[in-house]
Amino acid sequence: MSQSRQFCPRCGDPVEGEPEAGGRTPLCGDCYFDEFDLVEAPERIEVLVCATCGAVKRGNRWVDVGARDYTDVAVDEVTEALTVHVDAEEFSWGVDPEQVDENTIRMHCRLSAVVRGESVEERVTVPVKVSRGTCTRCGRIAGDYYASTVQIRAGGRTPTDAETQRALDIVTDYVHEREANGDRDAFITDIDETADGADVKLSTTKLGQAVAERIVRRFGGEFDESATLVTEDEDGDEVYRVTYAVHLPEFTPGDVIDPADDDGPVLVESVRGNLKGVRVTTGDSYEAAFEEGIAPDATLLGRREDGEETTLVAVEDDRAIQVLDPETYVAKTVSRPTYLDTDADTVDVLKSRAGLYVLPAAESD
Repeated sequence: MSQSRQFCPRCGDPVEGEPEAGGRTPLCGDCYFDEFDLVEAPERIEVLVCATCGAVKRGNRWVDVGARDYTDVAVDEVTEALTVHVDAEEFSWGVDPEQVDENTIRMHCRLSAVVRGESVEERVTVPVKVSRGTCTRCGRIAGDYYASTVQIRAGGRTPTDAETQRALDIVTDYVHEREANGDRDAFITDIDETADGADVKLSTTKLGQAVAERIVRRFGGEFDESATLVTEDEDGDEVYRVTYAVHLPEFTPGDVIDPADDDGPVLVESVRGNLKGVRVTTGDSYEAAFEEGIAPDATLLGRREDGEETTLVAVEDDRAIQVLDPETYVAKTVSRPTYLDTDADTVDVLKSRAGLYVLPAAESD
């Protein structure tokens, strides 16, 4: 039985192995390596680097490469530009940068691989020209660019310093998170703390909406938005700036309020969604009706921390007790809420223009 043989289509020498795709006879080893290039490399690479943040422009995009200096940039760009032959296995490479001048780095690359069972090594030199510019992000920051404003306010009052600071922390934490995740469009242009709260200018409308939603989730309340036409872009499309006005709730946890329902004052426990709390006259739970919005029609009587410790004189019945007035030291009969500990010697009370009320025992630290 005869055995078919293959011959190199270039030199005619016998060739071992299976035919290539399409039934073509492969080249012999000498002919294959005569025209073999382990890598394809450009004759020259030009790189535009942002002089402020170090981002590199690739095509129409600026990309953060995390390089420590321009040599790192050159290594990254050469790595991206090299194309390794499809037959190469166990490929490895090293590079020896040569700083020619301030803007030019000559990259001497040593490359090795296994091809058809043989070790192959090549050396290529790629000059890298570095130019400095300003990326879109840094240009916008330098120009005080912003697309949205978040106004932090409160209904019927001024936000406390703690509320304002926590709201600003929510803004900065979220923007830093977006930056860390590679969002080059995310930055804070300006923070202005005013007598009424704070105004934050942000780079995109998406950022403005996202932080407004997060502040409301944290504190309760609501926000509304309004857009202002500022210009047209190069395509003739209208460009707007959007203001997100955040309204923190009028009341906060710890407030003692007197709703207009004649059922007695309420110690506010939560303002997320509908306001919730406990009646200080009975101990019953309270929740504002949905149609009352973020807060009921109510009068502020005081704060939980305004309460004063006084003597529990006597328990009269299921609905009334006697306590000493913390100002006059005269025994007074007041409502007995269900949370009262009748075995206690003292209780906390809030004295207001509406009357004297027993508060729940303060939680221990």
